[in-house]
Amino acid sequence: MTRIIGLDPGLARTGWGIVEVAGASLGFVAAGVVTSRSEEPLAARLDALYRGLAEVIRRYRPREAAVEETVVNRNPATSLRLGQARGVVLLSAAHAGLPVAEYAARHIKRSLTGTGGADKRQVAVMVRVLLPTAPALEGDAADALAVAICHAHHRATQSRIAAAVGR
Repeated sequence: MTRIIGLDPGLARTGWGIVEVAGASLGFVAAGVVTSRSEEPLAARLDALYRGLAEVIRRYRPREAAVEETVVNRNPATSLRLGQARGVVLLSAAHAGLPVAEYAARHIKRSLTGTGGADKRQVAVMVRVLLPTAPALEGDAADALAVAICHAHHRATQSRIAAAVGR
């Protein structure tokens, strides 16, 4: 059984979701959001994200991490802040010794719903279908679970390909 943490980076709210994979079986473990306060300096906000994620990783002990790639925003300052938060997310996983996979938002949506143009509601519905024991989640936590599910599906395919070519 492998435990995977999916991460949806954001400076104000970073979603996290943990699933367990055993063969073709997928199970819900936990999900939530790590937040930072907008009135605090940037360094303090990044530290809050790092400490929160480090605690989640320590508590749930995932063996692999998957992170949603950043979508470039029209506002350069917003894109920069999101990139900094994403860096902290990657650092949190790396410091814990987790291998990290990265997926584009369209790839995640396509993996769960069949279309890369799905909206957040459609993704949340599919998360609930694929993880029936999960509580009703929306927003960042549901998105993070979608990242974890995408990785669970992708890694299974990669394992089958490696076995087929004799690695």
